[in-house]
Amino acid sequence: MSTISPEDQAPDFNAPATGDKTLSLSDFSGQTLVLYFYPRDNTPGCTQEGEAFRDLYEQFRAAGAEIVGVSRDSLRKHDNFRSKYDFPFDLISDADESLCKAYGVLKEKNMYGRTHIGIERSTFVIDGNGVVRHVWRGVKVADHAEEVLAAVRALD
Repeated sequence: MSTISPEDQAPDFNAPATGDKTLSLSDFSGQTLVLYFYPRDNTPGCTQEGEAFRDLYEQFRAAGAEIVGVSRDSLRKHDNFRSKYDFPFDLISDADESLCKAYGVLKEKNMYGRTHIGIERSTFVIDGNGVVRHVWRGVKVADHAEEVLAAVRALD
C-alpha cells in the first residue's frame, strides 16, 4: 500500500462520480483540489464532515479550491447522500478500492470485536500542478474543514 506525503505527485485517477460524471486528477489542473476520503455515506461522522465542507464550500471556491469526497459506496448511495444533505461538490464511488489503495487510506479496523479493512478518514490538498501539499490521516471531524480551509488559503 502506498503512502502519500506532502510534495509527492498525486496519484492520477479516473473514477465514477455523482451526476453521471467521470472525474480524473487532470480535471482539476490549475486549481487546488481537496480530496477527502470517508468510510460510509449516511453515518454520523461522515455526514458531519460532509456538512462542514458544504458549509464552507463558497470560501473554498473563493480560495481557488474544489472539493471531492471519496468512499466505497455505490453511485446510487452517493447520489442520495449528496441530494439529502445538499452537498455542492461531487462524490466519487471507489467500489474497486483503486483510489483508496493509490492514496493508502485502507487500514485494518476493529468493530464489535471483528476486524475488517476500512477507509481511514483522510484528506489530501493537491495543488494545481498535481502536487500533494497537505495530508491529514486519522481525521477527527470537529474543526477539520476549517483547518483544511486555512491550509488552502496559505498555499502560495
